Amino acid sequence: MMYENEIERPPVVLLAGVDTGEYDMETSLEELRELAASAGYQTAGTVTQRREEPDNATCLGAGRVEELAEFAGNTGAGAVIFDQELSPLQIRNLEKMLDLPVIDRTMLILDIFAQRAVSAEGKLQVELARLRYQLPRLAGQGLRLSRQGGGGGGGGGARRGAGESKKEQDRRHIQRRITALSRELRELGERRQRLRERRKKDGATTVAIVGYTNVGKSTLLNTLTQAGVLAEDKLFATLDPTARALSLPDGRQVMLIDTVGLVRRLPHHLVEAFRSTLEEAAQADLILNVCDAASGEMAQQLEVTRDLLARLGAEKTPVVTVLNKCDLVPELPQGLEEHCVPVSARTGAGLPLLLETIAKMLPPAHLRARLLLPYTAGELEARIARDGVVFARDYRPEGVLLEANVPVVMLHLVKEYMI
Repeated sequence: MMYENEIERPPVVLLAGVDTGEYDMETSLEELRELAASAGYQTAGTVTQRREEPDNATCLGAGRVEELAEFAGNTGAGAVIFDQELSPLQIRNLEKMLDLPVIDRTMLILDIFAQRAVSAEGKLQVELARLRYQLPRLAGQGLRLSRQGGGGGGGGGARRGAGESKKEQDRRHIQRRITALSRELRELGERRQRLRERRKKDGATTVAIVGYTNVGKSTLLNTLTQAGVLAEDKLFATLDPTARALSLPDGRQVMLIDTVGLVRRLPHHLVEAFRSTLEEAAQADLILNVCDAASGEMAQQLEVTRDLLARLGAEKTPVVTVLNKCDLVPELPQGLEEHCVPVSARTGAGLPLLLETIAKMLPPAHLRARLLLPYTAGELEARIARDGVVFARDYRPEGVLLEANVPVVMLHLVKEYMI
């Protein structure tokens, strides 16, 4: 097992996995290869085995592990990456038999997130996810623990045995750090929620870009808003939410938010750690579910996003499906759902239609109303004229009769004067 600042990342790795028939193994291994490349590894080959279930001790069968060890020796691989989340026992046994570091899918994704995190909150979220992953794995001698806080001495080892004392110290250290990180992130989450509530109160409308990693979400944000966000051809190039103002054809300005990309079987630890930032999407007024129209996995990409949004309680939020990279596809599939817009974030094709669709799908910004305002409400009348549209004004003994388009955010102010 490897963590930053501990052992040098090997340039060459092998991929391994057990095919139980639960999912498409070939597709999953191709995604694992992309994940490995994003983490800086070069894949020399793959070893798989068809089994009803992974071996409890070694994931692969003993014979296949021997083949894996020989393959690693022939290719000069410096580590093996498994396409499953491994138990501490499996990691310990595999590292002993292979004499190589063993990385599982969750560890690899955590490693990528650690490389990509930029903001203070993003770094805290990644550290929390890694510590939660490490805690139940302290029993394995193969674990090379990264002690974020440093230290690690103590005199209890002479009485109870150095190994046992070290393990207990590690466990206490991690539990204390998890508690501290959880508190910090909870406070940041509460601050983020207050900011969302303030935006709602101020009438700000939010549109969240969600979707599979590397489908062009950041490129779409850049093209629509000239945001200048990093957009690389790498998995998880963007971790921290980015918000930019977007002008719609009906004259409205909305807040467009880019969110972290998703993959199949996104580790539970990461979903929990990034919950506060993922809720930016869950609490948006509209969601853009972006997929890669040129990928054979388009339907699965969309489903991964729908599943996560359901876990976050956002099933009722309106969604526009955005088929990105349509310039790379000779023709789009038939039977597309109603609110589905093909675009190319790179060339700009389809973006005017996307903007029109966003404007149509969002709640109305103004409502037409007849109001009888008392003469003492002159300040409110001026605000309606400034922020809305006044079609007719009639001065009567009891007040001013207005025909106007009133901003929705002002309805609570004018409700008592509506006719």
